[in-house]
Amino acid sequence: MESLAQLEALCERLYNSQDSAERAHAENTLKCFSVNTDYISQCQYILDNALTPYALMLASSSLLKQVTEHTLALQLRLDIRNYLINYLATRGPKLQPFVTASLIQLLCRLTKFGWFDDDRFRDVVKDSMDFLSQATSDHYTIGLKILNQLVSEMNQANPTLPSTHHRRVACNFRDQSLFQIFQISLTSLSQLKSDGAVASRLQELALSLALKCLSFDFVGTSIDESSEEFGTVQIPTGWKPVLEDPATLQIFFDYYSIGNTPLSKEALECLVRLASVRRSLFTNEAARSKFLAHLMTGTKEILQSGQGLADHDNYHEFCRLLGRFRVNYQLSELVNVEGYGDWIQLVAQFTLKSLQSWQWASSSVYYLLGLWSRLVTSVPYLKADAPSLLDEFVPKITEGFITSRFDSIQAGFPEDLSENPLDNVELLQDQLDCFPYLCRFQYQSSSLYIIQVMEPILQAYTDRGRLPISDTSELSVIEAKLAWIVHIIAAILKIKQCSGCSMETQEALDAELSARVLQLINVTDTGLHSQRYGELSKQRLDRAILTFFQNFRKSYVGDQAMHSSKLYARLSDLLGLHDHLVLLNVIVGKIATNLKCYTQSEEVIDHTLSLFLELASGYMTGKLLLKLDTVKFIIANHTREHFPFLDQNRCSRSRTTFYYTIGWLIFMEDSPVKFKSSMEPLLQVFLTLESTPDTMFRTDAVKYALIGLMRDLRGIAMATNSRRTYGLLFDWLYPAHFPLLLKGISHWTDTPEVTTPLLKFMAEFVLNKAQRLTFDSSSPNGILLFREVSKLIVAYGSRILSLPNAADIYAFKYKGIWICLTILSRALAGNYVNFGVFELYGDTALSEVLNIVMKMILSIPLADILAYRKLTRAYFAFLENLFSNHINFILNLDTSTFMHIVGSLESGLKGVHLPSIIWLLSTSTTSQWGSHQLLLLQLFSLDIL
Repeated sequence: MESLAQLEALCERLYNSQDSAERAHAENTLKCFSVNTDYISQCQYILDNALTPYALMLASSSLLKQVTEHTLALQLRLDIRNYLINYLATRGPKLQPFVTASLIQLLCRLTKFGWFDDDRFRDVVKDSMDFLSQATSDHYTIGLKILNQLVSEMNQANPTLPSTHHRRVACNFRDQSLFQIFQISLTSLSQLKSDGAVASRLQELALSLALKCLSFDFVGTSIDESSEEFGTVQIPTGWKPVLEDPATLQIFFDYYSIGNTPLSKEALECLVRLASVRRSLFTNEAARSKFLAHLMTGTKEILQSGQGLADHDNYHEFCRLLGRFRVNYQLSELVNVEGYGDWIQLVAQFTLKSLQSWQWASSSVYYLLGLWSRLVTSVPYLKADAPSLLDEFVPKITEGFITSRFDSIQAGFPEDLSENPLDNVELLQDQLDCFPYLCRFQYQSSSLYIIQVMEPILQAYTDRGRLPISDTSELSVIEAKLAWIVHIIAAILKIKQCSGCSMETQEALDAELSARVLQLINVTDTGLHSQRYGELSKQRLDRAILTFFQNFRKSYVGDQAMHSSKLYARLSDLLGLHDHLVLLNVIVGKIATNLKCYTQSEEVIDHTLSLFLELASGYMTGKLLLKLDTVKFIIANHTREHFPFLDQNRCSRSRTTFYYTIGWLIFMEDSPVKFKSSMEPLLQVFLTLESTPDTMFRTDAVKYALIGLMRDLRGIAMATNSRRTYGLLFDWLYPAHFPLLLKGISHWTDTPEVTTPLLKFMAEFVLNKAQRLTFDSSSPNGILLFREVSKLIVAYGSRILSLPNAADIYAFKYKGIWICLTILSRALAGNYVNFGVFELYGDTALSEVLNIVMKMILSIPLADILAYRKLTRAYFAFLENLFSNHINFILNLDTSTFMHIVGSLESGLKGVHLPSIIWLLSTSTTSQWGSHQLLLLQLFSLDIL
């Protein structure tokens, strides 16, 4: 590069050019600065002499990469560190903010990586204080930025730094420096509080620093902050005097009251952390009670004034702060605080207002409901004389929640279905997670309110079913309201905790609510409503009903039925449902109706099949199902004529679950005759496909029939969990129907829609789970099965390798290959084949399949193998089996292939597959290594080990 000016021009293009080719050229030209350690001195020259911020940015970012990815000499790192301190002190105030940030990140990275190498690296806090002690606000800003970045750097793992070393550094930093930095943040906040607008940026940095200190991973738990939830903050004991000092809490309340966003939001975030401090930190209960009283007083003042709560970020963070009271404090502690009555009344009013403002506060209500649920569940343990006042406020909140759900429906559905809780399972779970505890608190009054709300809506829905449908929008609103009520009842049935009534009374009230839902079911599937299975609102309602059945089953069907006499006695009075078998028939009837009528909604079908599988796989309920005529009909007539969803391509994935359930039911009875008669519909499909001539085998009819058949068979195979049941399926399939599998894979190799379900069926069929593939010692079935596996994989592999790559190479090629690797791995590790037989009798099945699989592996670039998670796992699992039992095949490979495998092991060792690969290498004894042992030994001399 001829001059600094040319470099600056290149940097300008690198960071600012809109032309991707021009940026790529500049990046390639300048890459040497970040890759070659000889260019470190040139980076310093650029920092000293360059005039443009982009050149300075290049030098800083290049040094950061050098420090991160290379092991530099200690003295060189110390020189860079000292240079950066002086550079920031002299030129820092005049630099662009992004350059300053990059230089500070470099300084902190050097500090972290050299923390145990030399004590001078630990002087960074002292150096930062030198910046803070200077008169200019620019230097003060740099000092705070250094400390902010330092805490972040120490708290964040680095990919190039071993996790154990990172934890050692983080723990030592926590013990030696973090408390001092937190004190600096508090001192700065106190000094800057009255400095006015000039200090707003400094205030923000000081608050951010305090928040980073309080958010530090003190015990190495790697908290996921994206979850918006965390546990107790494990602040070290040495921080006790500062935390017990009332001024510490007060400074954050003060900043909330004087500041605007983001100052106020960060102040609340700090308070959330402080409210979560571990109980054992405090000197005694009196100190903790004083701390709690301060928190309650501060939040009460915010509730009274409403200051800052018009800002959504502040509002959400304040709800989180209130929610922390439920996690870290008991109701008995709260009621003993002076002013509890005023505080709980203000919180109740705030909650009701939040519920009414459902559009604005929907994501925040979760924390408020969580607080109330924790309070009501603590009532039985409340021994103090002070009243909790929950009896007064909880019923209002319960009613307010239901009313707010109805208000949201009346306001119209959001265009984005993912924002509607009735269409988003996670949102619905968040909103109903805590609410049932409030209903159970005063169950008699809340259940009566729900019934009073539901009955007129149910009556309106019943009347609509008798009239011609003219206005579907109004009907959709009715169905949405019913869906909410059913979801609420389902959530209530999910829990049993009840503090206000006896178990018998609770069961009777459960029966009252359940009876209304069961009445609703009689309406949804009759009259004109039965014509609306394609309507979204009808689907929402049916999903709610299925959820109700799932929760009802867990509480009152099967093994639990013997403890539910009061419930069934009441249901008998109301609906004539006198025991759990009759009710189970109602559930199965709904399942059958959904499977017959829903062809447009894959989600409803999946939810229905999930319930069906739950019933079938339960020990008690599975036995009961076999007594029902509806279930007998399903087992005997599982065809698309009776269940049209089987004919819908969109529901093809659901077929596996459907047949998995049918398989469960079939195999509960030890009857080969019953098995064969139940498999008759599948046998007819086999016979049709087997009689189709080759010239007609590439038609859509054959394609979809083959896809469906493979998904069905996979479900049946998944249900075989014993030697007996597997033997029934094996004898039914082999040898009569295996030629069709080979024919299908041969004719449809270029169509992943067909090959994927076919190969996945085979992967399930060869899996020796629960030792189901344990044939008699004299039986050749294990060998015969492996030969079929070999023929199938060879047929697929030889054809897929000859085809040109498609745009989506994973779906077209890689997916089929990793399933083949899985099939072969399971067959090799299944312990049902004596592989010595193949060589003894000159059978090439083993060698052919290993060779074709090796060709498939070599056809995939190593970078792609490591890029796709499922392919990576299948690849290394296959190598594990190969090294464990077929090392001779590895050692007989040509040198280039062997080196490719060794190279892939090296790459895997550097990645996330270290334990399995070390085990894999350890299984290969030195006596087996032969001519390639030196290459294997070289693996263990790598730096990464």
